[in-house]
Amino acid sequence: MERWRGRVALVTGASVGIGAAVAVELVRCGMKVVGCARDVGKIQKLAAECQSAGHPGVLVPFKCDLTKEAEILSMFAAIKQQHKGVDVCINNAGLGLPELLINGKTNGWKTMMDLNVLAVSICTREAYQSMKERNVDDGHIININSLCGYQVFPIPDLHFYTATKYAVTALTEALRQELRAEKTHIRATSISPGLVETEFASRLHSDNPDKAAGIYAAYKPLEPKDIVSAVTYALSAPPHVQIRDIQFEAV
Repeated sequence: MERWRGRVALVTGASVGIGAAVAVELVRCGMKVVGCARDVGKIQKLAAECQSAGHPGVLVPFKCDLTKEAEILSMFAAIKQQHKGVDVCINNAGLGLPELLINGKTNGWKTMMDLNVLAVSICTREAYQSMKERNVDDGHIININSLCGYQVFPIPDLHFYTATKYAVTALTEALRQELRAEKTHIRATSISPGLVETEFASRLHSDNPDKAAGIYAAYKPLEPKDIVSAVTYALSAPPHVQIRDIQFEAV
């Protein structure tokens, strides 16, 4: 990770769970991390903790609603003005809503598409353009995907969410092909964990806490630090090595 010291990373959904853990680790490794979320107060608290811990990097909180393109574009403009641009983009923000295919609400489907697919695409585009205009040829775009991007599990509450993660799988591979056509060494990686102990389940079943708790009782979950290890593994690979995808689950 030494070569990333002093470089700029964007981590979306950095207020809790996987995003928060990844952001803190990159700061510990000496990176300047722009952490964005709608609840920026939690990121401000993390930033203070990083400073108190004496980490060599810095966490810069940024309030952004990723379902709104205008806010994403404003964020990238601010990053350009204040930090020159993005060298690493970690598309972590995501959301699952229990909207079944046979009776789900259209606005719930749209919310998942906006955050899980369109926001990933917009951030990827803007990150690449930021790298290109500064002649950054060793950048890295990492999509926090899911095993749901490779398999349809018999869990109806997750079926539409699964469709969005299949999209992320396709988008990551398509991005690799486009980067290769541009003859750049910017890398694209998909990190695809199984169940992780975060706020995902409680948000998925916000109206039924017992159901959320039951998910973790039925299946052994990974911890956010396990995903952090996968992210740093991909970032630490030699510049000529591209980690295409990391799929893993708890045992």
